[in-house]
Amino acid sequence: MTEIAIDELAGRLGEVAILDVRSAHEYDGTLGKPCDPRQGHIPGARHLDISQLMQLEPSQIEAALDLEPGGELVAYCHSGSRSEIATQLLRALGYDARNYVGSWHEWSRHDGLPVEV
Repeated sequence: MTEIAIDELAGRLGEVAILDVRSAHEYDGTLGKPCDPRQGHIPGARHLDISQLMQLEPSQIEAALDLEPGGELVAYCHSGSRSEIATQLLRALGYDARNYVGSWHEWSRHDGLPVEV
């Protein structure tokens, strides 16, 4: 399975590595999409812009993620498109990567879910 739903991800915060592949400004909440009621990122998420990710060598990705191939990882972006690219790339490199399709667009709408800025 290459996708993860909001309920499973929310229940596994702190257990699974999370990768935010949006821009740095989306990640830090300074320039998010106006359609999202809250800005920031999912707590504990590492940040690596998809354009940066695609330029790195496998050893650089491992170092940036601080996770060895085979490790479980969830990628997200704003609406699931950039994170799908990241998921496929990471799976090809041996990671147990899953895409959070709802991504920030969904997460930001649930006031009961935590947000970091």
